[in-house]
Amino acid sequence: MTIESEKIILGIDPGTRIMGYGVIKILGRKVEVLQYGVIHLEKYNTQELKLKKIFERITQIIDEFLPDEVALEAPFFGKNVQSMLKLGRAQGVAMTAALMREIPITEYAPRKVKQSVTGKGTATKQELATMLEKILKIDFANDTLLDASDALGVALCHFYQGGTKTSKLKGWSEFLKENPNKIKKRN
Repeated sequence: MTIESEKIILGIDPGTRIMGYGVIKILGRKVEVLQYGVIHLEKYNTQELKLKKIFERITQIIDEFLPDEVALEAPFFGKNVQSMLKLGRAQGVAMTAALMREIPITEYAPRKVKQSVTGKGTATKQELATMLEKILKIDFANDTLLDASDALGVALCHFYQGGTKTSKLKGWSEFLKENPNKIKKRN
């Protein structure tokens, strides 16, 4: 008798106005959606409050679902440097929430997520959502959850890519012991 291992993946689509998240459970090759949604950040006046809310909410989701791995959509490079800086901060705060619980993190480019789920790296948000509805047997009902569907797409992409490729190290000291060639010495 073979025992199938269970894995929970938290997918995050970082944003400074709306951040999407999706939690899936993998049992063998079967995928089950546990929860998905968006974190609305427009109502917060300052960047600091937005970052605090991201950290608090992602930490709550992690504490509730205890994901084994976190997959994030990497920011795409746009022309507006200020927007990219804010997006990078939002992503960093979400990553910190996972790192505080020692959960492995993997980033995926938006094209990789779309390619992995729809077969087309240039798919629109709506095309991604439509494909996810078919694969995961859910209904997003309206366009207000496209950021959540993006997050589920990131989680599903992570599953399709085989999950975290890093070893399960317990902190920096263990990493440094196993990777002495990665240490740069200062002069």
